[in-house]
Amino acid sequence: MDVIELESFVNRPPHGFTAERRAGCTLVKWVQEKSCVFIDEIQFSKGKVIFCNSPGREITVRTLGECADLRRQLTSKTIYILVSACSNTKVEEKTNREVPALGYYVVAINGSHPMIRWEMERGLDLTISSVAGESYTVDVDVSAALQRGVGENFQILVDAEKVKPVWKDTHFTIKYRSDALFDFPYWFGFSKRQFKVCFNN
Repeated sequence: MDVIELESFVNRPPHGFTAERRAGCTLVKWVQEKSCVFIDEIQFSKGKVIFCNSPGREITVRTLGECADLRRQLTSKTIYILVSACSNTKVEEKTNREVPALGYYVVAINGSHPMIRWEMERGLDLTISSVAGESYTVDVDVSAALQRGVGENFQILVDAEKVKPVWKDTHFTIKYRSDALFDFPYWFGFSKRQFKVCFNN
């Protein structure tokens, strides 16, 4: 796993990525044969960043073939998502309000790594049990792997003060939409599932 500050990612794109600046925004292009990019358009202090051909954080599949193809990609390519580093004060905990991000980071997860692939396949097998006749939503959460990757002592410098961030938006979502006429679990909100990717060496 790699964790790269968004500004650094845009200024010095990693192998397989290019960044092109155009009239107040940056277009990021990437080699789709090697990567899965699940990042929405983002506006931050340095301008707008658009990841071309990215489906965003939510990926919708409608057929068994699309589902199988997505599974193959998740277990053979590097997955990129954007996470937010936020502050977490006692006032914010009490009010439970949204707080602005201290920074944005791109998380890269090697889906072909044997342990990551095993966790991904196991999670998909456990959460997608009746894909043929049931719609579902699955959140793939990488917060545990991210926390292990950056370590407990990771801090961000904000106004000359070191702040330990709370990570948010640490997932991407797979949505399967079945054509079944009586899809009661989906109608009543019982089709939401989640699994975690925890491994980080």
